[in-house]
Amino acid sequence: MKASTFFLGLATGTVAAAITVLYSTPKSGSEIRTSVKSASTDFRETFGDIKQKVNNLKHSISSLSKEAKETVPGAARGIKQSFENWQQSTEPNRIRLEKELTAIQDALENLEQTIAAQQK
Repeated sequence: MKASTFFLGLATGTVAAAITVLYSTPKSGSEIRTSVKSASTDFRETFGDIKQKVNNLKHSISSLSKEAKETVPGAARGIKQSFENWQQSTEPNRIRLEKELTAIQDALENLEQTIAAQQK
């Protein structure tokens, strides 16, 4: 939803509420005019505050987006480098474990052959 559509709906609702109040109020004309002026002033102040907050939000989102564009690639490179370093540091252990597993498999095969030969 666009902000302009939201504010148009907000303004339309405010005007409709003001007209309803004008026709259904038991106050005198001068009291109503004073109330309308006060409500109008409050509405302008509120609208100004909302506009300011929307602008601040846009600026914050823009800053966050810019910061993310600068930070994320560096963090991704750092993670990739850390993973590569971990792979390199664990490579000797991986090779040693593969050799040990191969030796265990060979020993099991020899044991199976020995048991099979003894059972004959």
